[in-house]
Parts: sequence; structure tokens; C-alpha cells
Amino acid sequence: MLPVSAAVLESVPRRVASAAVGLALASVLLAGAVQRPGHAWAATPQVSFPYGEGRCGPAELKYIEELPVLFVEGHPAQLGRQSAKLVGTPARQLVEYPRRLLAEIGLADRFPRLVAQGQRLLPQFPPQHLAELEAFAHTAGLDRDLLVGVNTMVDVYRGGLGCSSLLVEARRSKTGGPLFGRNLDFYSLGILQKYSLVIVCRPDGKHAFCSVGFPGMVGCLSGMNEAGLAVAVHEVLLAGDGAPLFDPRGVPYTLLLRRVLEECRTVDEAERLVRAAGRTTLFNLALCDSQQARVLEVTPRTVAVRRPERGLLACTNHFRSPELRTLLRFSWRYQALWESQALARLDVPDIAQKLHEVHQGPMTLQTMVFEPAAMRLHVAIGASPATALPLRTLDLRVLFRGKRSRHTPSAARPVENPGPGCPRGVWRDGARWSIIDADTANAPRRAGRQQGPPVRSASSTHNVKSLRRCSDECLAPINAP
Repeated sequence: MLPVSAAVLESVPRRVASAAVGLALASVLLAGAVQRPGHAWAATPQVSFPYGEGRCGPAELKYIEELPVLFVEGHPAQLGRQSAKLVGTPARQLVEYPRRLLAEIGLADRFPRLVAQGQRLLPQFPPQHLAELEAFAHTAGLDRDLLVGVNTMVDVYRGGLGCSSLLVEARRSKTGGPLFGRNLDFYSLGILQKYSLVIVCRPDGKHAFCSVGFPGMVGCLSGMNEAGLAVAVHEVLLAGDGAPLFDPRGVPYTLLLRRVLEECRTVDEAERLVRAAGRTTLFNLALCDSQQARVLEVTPRTVAVRRPERGLLACTNHFRSPELRTLLRFSWRYQALWESQALARLDVPDIAQKLHEVHQGPMTLQTMVFEPAAMRLHVAIGASPATALPLRTLDLRVLFRGKRSRHTPSAARPVENPGPGCPRGVWRDGARWSIIDADTANAPRRAGRQQGPPVRSASSTHNVKSLRRCSDECLAPINAP
């Protein structure tokens, strides 16, 4: 998808903006109709993570099934401090991603505006999430305003997460319970895929939840809570209700999704919360619990509902409800997912295969399948396309109970003077690593060739060049000074 500046769109007549966005989106859809990237890949991607194992009080970062899993718990400031001490160094690298993305597409001068627009959303931050973000920024030594900009980028700058989801009701599932598969797609710039992270959060007085995200991101893009409620967001560029593409009176949508995971137990409760909240922009929200599945089509003005048809529900990056649909309401990814109707019943491998068929090469950063009734998460992260990697299975019931291994590698020794509030660290693999200020180059990495479905090799450079070309040709009316 194409990056469209909602902050700039706000000052452009809606008819002009819609025409420009429509032209840009049409070019992508036509390109997608010619070639399905998911069918032609031939190299296995290499997995690498910038995280080292460590502990900070009750918090811990460890590898489970070769996945980096961060456990944090407590009140908001504790959550922020624990996260910063365990993944603060990778976060310091990742916060430069928005600046790099804008520079790659020739819009480097818009970065200050992006950060400034994020500040307009601060009054709508849930207080507990703002406290967590501020604690993270202070502990990690990051500029708070910059971290706010990173956390609100998806609201104020439409990067076009070309995501795909397939939801299966229990009656169409071989497992006897519902299934919810999801790809997260975004421009990686060759680095973003390495920073994926599984986060198990146990906030005081809230539902524990597991999200698949990135260090420094307080909100959620994909996740499931201890009640078995799973969520995933999909960006949308066009709506039929005339709603603005950006409304600074809304709650940043990743924080709204986190509220859903922290406060709701069912799809019905989630829908009520989303309807009651202020909303910043256009998106599809796929929801699934142990009993039902639903897609909420969301704008600042409207919340429309789509329900499963014959036990299946597909979701990509356009609205399909009568209230919100536009002429551009089809995609090859949606069609490929909907072809799952040909299968009498589906299981986790079937979902994984369908997600692989709709991957978008270097853009597909994460893939996962939730089992809300069984409380299992199957996930692949660390390289692109993630669908070419084997799914690793996490038992969320165990993780939510906090049964984390206390095993310390035999070669490990405590780090001297690890810093206030974080009494323990480790020596690993013969190299000193402090969970306070370790350089990621010295932190232990988990890398190795993985086995998975055949994929073709491709460079993210090609995607960035296409992105830049589309921005120049299609979005000139929006991006003009």
C-alpha cells in the first residue's frame, strides 16, 4: 500500500484528496491483479533478532520456541521501566524507522510535522498508557515527543499496512474451535522484520494479554487476552461515509486496541467499547473470541459490522459493508482468502497456507494464527516473508499464569552493578551483556536458517522504489508544499 499523509490530507479539500488517494490505491490494486506475490518465492529467509535474554525484577526476556518473548507486569510506570530496561536499546534503533521511511520516499521534510501531529493526540491518550510511555522514554533515554510520534505514526500517516486476516468459526474448523489467521504487512526497509517481538503483559487490575508487536510500541496491532479475545487491525484508505482520514479528537487506534484487550472479554464487549470511543482514522478491526467472529469497519463517524458467511470471514484493506464500501472494495488477497470456502473444514496448517498465498514478500513482517478456545498462538516472526517460516506454538494459558523458566545458562554469571531498580543481569555466551545499556551488536542473537514453504527472494529496495514512484506520480496534490 501507499503512504498517505492524513495530517496533510486534513487541510486538502476532500474531493481532491479522495481522487488522489483513489488513483494511488487503484494503481496498487491493478498491480496486484497482475501478479500474486505469494505464489512465486524460492528462498528461505534468514531469521535474526536484536534481543538478548535478561531479567529486571519480575520482568524477563527469554526465548521460547526460538521466539523472543518479553514478560512485563505491574502498574503503568513499572511496565514502562521494565520494557525499557529489557528492550530499550533495540527501541532506540527502531524509533528512527519513521524518519528513514519518509526519507526513502522523498518526504524527509515532513517528519517534524508527523511528530507534531502526534502531539495533538496526547490529550486522547488513556492516562495509564501515557504513563507507561513516559516511563519507557525516561528509562531508555528517548525523547518523549519522538516516542509519541512513533506510537501515533499509523494514525497520522497512512503507511498502508496491507494486512490480511481469515477467521473461521468452530463449525468450519477441524480443531472444534474457532481459528483466526493474520498477516501483518508493512514496508520493512530491510530492518523492521528483525524487530518483531512477542509481549506478554500482566497489567495491574486489567486482563493479561499477549501481543505481537515491536519494542517501544505501547499499543497493539495484533494480540489475544486471557479471556480468549483476539484482535487484529487493517488500515483502510477510502470510506463511503465522507469521514475525514484523520481526526485528532480520537484515541490512537493501537491504544484503543490495547484497551480492548485489557478491558473486554468478548467480541460484543469489544464492539461496545469501540463504538463509545473517539476514533482517529479508517480501519478494519477483526475480532474473534471462543464463540464468534466479527469485523468492525471503523471511521471517525461510523462503526459498521460484517459477520461470517458460511462460517468464514475474510478481511483485508477495504470496506465492504453497505454503509462504508466504495468502488474500490476488492483485492486479489481478499479473493484468495475467500476461496477457502472450497474447503469443507480448515485447521491451522490450512490457515497458514492461505496466509502464505497472500503474502507480499518483504512487506509481510509477521504471520500468526490464534486459537481463542484453546488459548494457543501460532506465530512466525524475524524474517520476511514471515509466512515462509515455520509457525511456533505458544501455550498462552501457561504464559499468562507466569510460569516462566527460572533456568539460568550454566555459563551465566550476575552482571556487576546492573543499575537501580533492576537487580539482575546475565553473562551469556562468553560476552558481557548488561540489560541496562548493552549494545545490540554484543547482545546474543538467535539466528538460523528455518524450514518453511518455498519462497522467492526479493529486495525491499524494489518495493521502496515503487513506493517512491507512486508517491511522486499519484500523491503530488497531497504532498505538495
